[in-house]
Amino acid sequence: MISHSYRKAPFLLAALIGLPLAQAAGMSHGDYDAAKARIGADFKIDDARCNTMSGNARSICEEEAKGTEKVARADLEYSYTGKARDQRRAKMARVDSAYSIAREKCGLKADHDKDVCTQEAKANQTKSLADIKMGAAVGDARTVNADDKREADYKVALEKCDATAGDAKDSCIAAAKLRFGKS
Repeated sequence: MISHSYRKAPFLLAALIGLPLAQAAGMSHGDYDAAKARIGADFKIDDARCNTMSGNARSICEEEAKGTEKVARADLEYSYTGKARDQRRAKMARVDSAYSIAREKCGLKADHDKDVCTQEAKANQTKSLADIKMGAAVGDARTVNADDKREADYKVALEKCDATAGDAKDSCIAAAKLRFGKS
């Protein structure tokens, strides 16, 4: 079963990236610190479990423990801040963790099979990171697009205000500035 696990890596990687990340729920600093401590304690337990193993099984176990901790910390950070940057970091942590684990599993193979396995793991990582970056670029493009649309709507509102005069015009302009976030 282990010999076929490298074939499952692309599916595992896609599943990990697609997992819904927790939304920022206004976590208190005390909850954040407690969760951080739990993650550290869980890592120590996982690491101790790995110490009972030997050889490549131990290396794989250690990578899984490190990866679990890294992903949990990144998810926690995103849950605490709710920032898009932290969400991207959590996704990247998943990709990096999956790559490290897949690379360790390649150590079970020999010669050409090991080289192929390593190349597949690297290719999956590269593709997944590209998907994350593309998602960020699309998000940035949407923001720019939304700004352009808002600016165009603001200009239309000002043009409509030109049809009035005096206090009505001043009131119309003030309302347009308020509506479109202009000062």
